[in-house]
Formats: sequence, structure tokens, C-alpha cells
Amino acid sequence: MNTSPLTTAPCSLVASPLAHEFRLEMFEIRKAFGATQALDGVSLAVRPGEVHALIGENGAGKSTLMKTLSGAITADSGSMKLDGVSYSPRRPSQAREQGVSMIYQELSIVPHLSVLENILLGCEKTIGGIILNYPAMAKIAREALAQLDHADLPLNKLAGNLSVAEQQIVEIARSIAVGCRILVFDEPTSSLTQADVKRLFALIERLKKQKIAIVYISHFLEEVREISDTFTVLRDGKSVGSGITKDVSNQEIIAMMVGRQVDRLYPRSPRTPGEILLEVKHVAGTSKPFDASLTLRRGEVLGIAGLVGAGRTELLRTLFGLDAVKNGEIKVGGYSGYASPRKRWSQGVGYVSEDRKVEGLALTRSIAENITLSKLSGLGPFGTVFPKTQQIAAQNRINQLQIKCRQPSQEVGGLSGGNQQKVAVARLLHHDVDVLLLDEPTRGIDVGAKATIYEWIDALASGKIDGRSRGIIIVSSYLPELMGICDRIAVMCRGRLERSYSVRNVTEHQLMLDATGTETGTVAVKN
Repeated sequence: MNTSPLTTAPCSLVASPLAHEFRLEMFEIRKAFGATQALDGVSLAVRPGEVHALIGENGAGKSTLMKTLSGAITADSGSMKLDGVSYSPRRPSQAREQGVSMIYQELSIVPHLSVLENILLGCEKTIGGIILNYPAMAKIAREALAQLDHADLPLNKLAGNLSVAEQQIVEIARSIAVGCRILVFDEPTSSLTQADVKRLFALIERLKKQKIAIVYISHFLEEVREISDTFTVLRDGKSVGSGITKDVSNQEIIAMMVGRQVDRLYPRSPRTPGEILLEVKHVAGTSKPFDASLTLRRGEVLGIAGLVGAGRTELLRTLFGLDAVKNGEIKVGGYSGYASPRKRWSQGVGYVSEDRKVEGLALTRSIAENITLSKLSGLGPFGTVFPKTQQIAAQNRINQLQIKCRQPSQEVGGLSGGNQQKVAVARLLHHDVDVLLLDEPTRGIDVGAKATIYEWIDALASGKIDGRSRGIIIVSSYLPELMGICDRIAVMCRGRLERSYSVRNVTEHQLMLDATGTETGTVAVKN
């Protein structure tokens, strides 16, 4: 790769470049890690004032490509240009000096420092190289925030006391303060409310008008369609498609991502509700829920909608025995009353936590161990476990859920987020449960992995796998997902299960009214 001259003064503003059609050009970028070819000849181009969506499954090469752009890693071959000039940063600080900044999903805010100190972090202005020049720093910070239409954000406020959306503003202002030409957003809406997402999109529109080129990474195709002008799809480290966003359908993008035609993202096979598998009457936990009632039948998928903090996660944890029951009744098949998680497993109830890294998986253990952890019987005589038998059992589930890995003995922490989630789900398949409690099972995973999990949910509910249908409860913050895969949707509001509806007789608007408590009245469950 060619080497371009670098600005040596810390955080000096980049001079205005000569007019050029493309702000960023990447040509045939290749990068291997040992025997793994992470990038295999990827090219893309972004114009000034354009939002370019970078789309692909987990492990497709998006992060590696952006790390190459930001100077975190060096490509094995290929070249890059900024405004027609050769560009090859050796470290992130050099990339920032030349106007390339990244806003990561996990924000790099220093919570005990002020807004001002975070914006100028690493780019502090000094007097004589010794004393911090706070007036000069404040001027730069205010100008950066003003460009983002957030001049009212207090500079002396601790960053740790800001909302997630405000912290994101501070990160963007940090990029603006040093002269940003290219801004990369990596899953920027994963922790934002719907209102904050709208404000972020309005902010991106302001940045476009300032001719800043934006690369936008997201798993949400609805976001990609709303905010991006152009796109590039990566699959297995290669560019497999690009174009103007409005000219292609979601189905075409998904087909590029997964390498096959996906007729429907939300499959729905014929389902026949059977006997009641789970019955909950006026259950209250130690914190939440306050009052929840529902029924789940064999052969149906019941969605739980609601705002963050409504008590949806607490409800599932209470049903599974992770949280104590304060009062009310839980009946699983012929069993009634409180039970420990171990007992729930034996009763045919399985649970997938929303926090797969802390609660859902043992990251330092193998894929095979994680899949078979809850049910070791049958993997060896007299209570023993034969590793070969364990790995064969795990391989069956790996094939079934299309988990991308080298072998069952691979450490699960080395998998992508989407494949880690599939491992957590595969455990329930291995245990052969009748009732599945799924808490945000598709959060933070790509569309291809989502499609696989949707197919699996449909197959289990309809009995397509082994002729025996199951009952599934799924908590999700994404209403189109619930509308697409569920038979009924119940709404949690302020710790109470407000109502449940058939998906044929409800709209997203009605669900939001219930979730926000806009409509008042007696709590009812309409089965």
C-alpha cells in the first residue's frame, strides 16, 4: 500500500481537499489472520455527503474492513484514497488526523471526565505545552456541538451522567472537533430508544449537508433503507453486491447476504394450538412483574411486547425460576407452583437469556459443552460423558442451526455474536424442551442469523422437526418481528401484562398505545 504524508501536530484540522467525486475509495482490500481469509478483495467508494450502508452477516468482514480504514489493522494488500489522495494510516490516531473517525457500538466515553474533556480527549490545547487552555478547548467544543445542533449540552457535566444518546453526541462532537471527513457508525441504534433513533437520523442528515461521508453499519434493514443512499453487501470477506438503496428490495439484499433466495423473512407454517403447556395467573415477582397472567398452548408462538423496563425480562426469569415468585400461580403441564431452573429443565422448560455473554453461555468452554450442558445423560454410560459422543450430538445441532465454526471443540467465545446466539438456542434443541422462553433472541445479530432462528421457531411451533409441536414465548423490542413470527402478542406495561391479541386483529399502533399506557382501563388478557 502507498504511504501518504501524515499530519504530525496532534488533532490539527485537515485542510479542505480539492473537489473529488469520491471522498473514500477502497480497492481490492485483503486481510488474512492465519488460515482465515477475513477480507478477500473488497472494494467500495463513498461520495461526500453520502450515507453508504455496509451490510453483511456476523463474520462477513465488516469490522475488519472498518478497522483497516481506521488504522487499527493494516491490510495485506490493496489500497485506499481520501479525496483522491493515497491514504494508509498506521494507527487510529493517524486516521483521525486525516479526518476518519469511528463511532463504535460500545461507546468509548470516559465517564468520570466532563463533556469538554471527552470531546478534546487526546487533542487538548495547552499553553506552553504544560497548562491546559480551557477557554480555547471550550470554544472548539461549543463549535462542534453547535454543528450538531446540541450547543446547549453542558460542557462541565460528567459524561457518565449523560444518557446513551447524549454520550453518542459527545463522541460525534469529538470527531467534528478534529476535522472529520469520514464518519463510521457501527450499529449506532442498538442501545437507543425509538425517539433517540429519530434524533440520530436527523443528526446524520445535518452531517450529510456538511458534506461528511458516512459509512453506516446496521443489522436493521429498515434503518438501512431509511437512512442510506448507497450500500455494499459483504459475504465471506467479499463484496457480493452494491448499488443505490432505494433501487433494491429487502429480499434482494438478504439474498446477497446469505447467498440464497429468501422468499419470506418470517416463515409461517400451518399451526394448530393444542393443550395448555403453561398457565400463569396473577404472578408477581420480588421486583417485577407486579401482576401477569397468560396461557401458552402447544403449537403457538406468544410474543411479549413492551417498553424497556416494563418487566418483560423479569417475567421470563420468574417463570423459569431464576427470580422468586412473590404471589400468584405458575402451572407447567401437570406441575404447579414455584420451581428452580433445574426443575424447570426437567419439566421441559428452556430459557435463552437476553445477555448471552454473562448468563447465556460459558464463553471459555467449547461449543459442544455449551450445547449439551443442561442434559449430559446419554453421552456416556453410568453418568460419564464421552467427548466423542458429546461432539457428535453437538455437531447435529450445529448443522441444524447452520452455526459457523471450525469444529464442536472450538471455544464458543471465539464465535461471532450471531453464532453465539445460535449456540444458546441449540441447547434448547438438545434438551428437547416443550416450552421455550426466548428473551430478545435476535438482538445484535445479522439478518441471515435472524432468518435461521425464525425458521427454527416456526419449525418447532408447527411440529416440522419431529412431528411434535412446542409452545414458544418470545420477548422482543422489535414489533415487526413479533408481528411476523407470533400467533398472539401480549403487552407488558409498568410491570403488568396488559392484554394479548391475535396478530390478525392488532396493529403496531395499538401495541404501542398499550405499551405506553396511553389507553386506560382494567387489565385484561384476551386469549
